[in-house]
Amino acid sequence: QRNRYGRFVGELSPEQLSRYFHLDDRDRRLVNSHRGDHNRLGFAIQLCTARFLGTFLEDLSDVPDGVINCLARQLQIEQLSSFFYYRESETRWDHAMEVRRHCGFRDFGDLGAQFRLNRWLYALCWTGTDRPGVLFDRATTWLIAQKVLLPAVTTLERHVARLRSRIEERVWKILTAAASLETRSKLESLLLVADGGHQSLLDRLRKGPYRRSAPELVRALDRVEEIRHLGINIAVAHRIPTTRLQALARFANTAKVSVVRRLPESRRLATLVAFVGNLEAA
Repeated sequence: QRNRYGRFVGELSPEQLSRYFHLDDRDRRLVNSHRGDHNRLGFAIQLCTARFLGTFLEDLSDVPDGVINCLARQLQIEQLSSFFYYRESETRWDHAMEVRRHCGFRDFGDLGAQFRLNRWLYALCWTGTDRPGVLFDRATTWLIAQKVLLPAVTTLERHVARLRSRIEERVWKILTAAASLETRSKLESLLLVADGGHQSLLDRLRKGPYRRSAPELVRALDRVEEIRHLGINIAVAHRIPTTRLQALARFANTAKVSVVRRLPESRRLATLVAFVGNLEAA
């Protein structure tokens, strides 16, 4: 993801070229206001590249040949070598500022843009369980669509990770807020291994019947009774999305007990609350 962030990755498809690298009448008037084929071609490349990538390239030699040829045909420029002179000139930085004004690009530090991005990401994180890499790609797409110039890759990484962590901590806090000290003690006891034993109570409870037979049916009923007699009374907040609860319950069902035991207290208790809440129904 870092390698392709704000960069061209190989040649573009005909659909991408027709969508992002087509010059309309307004673009042509602005491009043709510059003197010299090298300036007109270079300006057009920077204009369309900013729309497609959401940023300005530090090294214009990364522009694919297909992009150069596409824009040169539209501007009726035959000497493509003129672009090589342009990419070494300082004029391109002045052109970048002109492109920003023409397209209405904003910086990532713009407070209005950050507020809208945070609200959009918050909704994604609250209702879903996307991995950080998926959220990073979706945030990149949102920034490009909203004409916000991409920040440094580490800046966006930290921004997404910080917001995602904040939402996870809020979910854990809500799940554990209603648990009394007695309930917390019973939840922690699920992770303990009895003297001389090899399994914790959590290990035993999450192993359900897997064969269709009379003894397995009896074992399943005994398991339900054992779950009911645990006496763990929990109140799972209804405003927490079901996907969040299911993700925590799945983790408790598959992770090693030693891993669950090493989790921070708030996350460990929230995971056990989701597990117990889902256990009887399962």
